[in-house]
Amino acid sequence: MARWSLGDLGDPVHRAGTPGRASGWRGISAPARGACLAPLDTDGFEIVPYVLAEPECRVLAERVGSCGTARAGARNLLMHAWCRELALRLKRHFGIARRLPPGAVAVQCTLFDKSAQRNWLVALHQDLSVPVRERVGSEGCRGWSQKDGMVFVQPPIRVLEGLLAVRLHLDECTAGNGALRVVPGSHRHGRLNPRHMEALRAASGEVVCAIPRGGVLLMRPLLLHASSKALEAAPRRVLHFVFGGPAPPEGLSWALDG
Repeated sequence: MARWSLGDLGDPVHRAGTPGRASGWRGISAPARGACLAPLDTDGFEIVPYVLAEPECRVLAERVGSCGTARAGARNLLMHAWCRELALRLKRHFGIARRLPPGAVAVQCTLFDKSAQRNWLVALHQDLSVPVRERVGSEGCRGWSQKDGMVFVQPPIRVLEGLLAVRLHLDECTAGNGALRVVPGSHRHGRLNPRHMEALRAASGEVVCAIPRGGVLLMRPLLLHASSKALEAAPRRVLHFVFGGPAPPEGLSWALDG
C-alpha cells in the first residue's frame, strides 16, 4: 500500500477569509456572529474557515475511520504519523500560526465522532487535563489520572492559559448535529466551580459555533463550553488538537510533542 500523505492532494489550503467551495457558509449562529471576529484573548475563541478543502477532509475522514476505534472518540491520535503530519500542517496555516505560542508543539489530538448511532451531550465545563509523559511531585499539579494508557494531569492555571485548542471539523457542524456552545470571555475567570459556571452563562449567554467543513475553531481550554445531542443524522467528526509551549513548567514533559 502506498504511503498516505496530506501532500497527495497538493496544497488546497484556503487562507483565512478566502472563500472556497463552501462560500455560502454564514458563520456562527445568530445572535452573535460578530463575536468570532474579536481577538482570541477577548472572547476565548475564534473561527478560521476553509483551512482544508473538502477533498482533503474526505481523505482524513477515511484515515480516521481506518484507526479501528469503535467508540465515539479516541485520545491518542498523535501516535499516528499522519496525525503528526497534520499537526505540522495546521501550525503553518497563517490563521492558526499567529495565535500559537512561540515554538508551539502539538501535545494531544482527540477524535470526537458524534453521529445518530454514537450520540451524546456534554454539560458545561472547562478542559482542565492534559497528557504528560510521567507523574511529577509538583504541588501545583493535581487531578492525576490515567486514560488509554496515557498519564493526565490538571496543571496550574498559568499552564492552561498558555494552551490553544485547534478543532478541525471534517464535516459541516451546525446546531443540528451537535456544534459547541461557548460562553464568550469565560476563559478569563480561571478555574470555575459549577455555580460560577452557571452564573457566567446566565450573564454572558452562549454562542453556537457553526463551522463549515474544513474549518477550525480556535479555543482556550478554560473557555466554558458544552454541546447538545445531535438532532440530525449528519455526522460530526472533529479532530481536537491541543498546542502548548515547548517546555511546560513544574517539571512536566508533554507526553507527545510534534
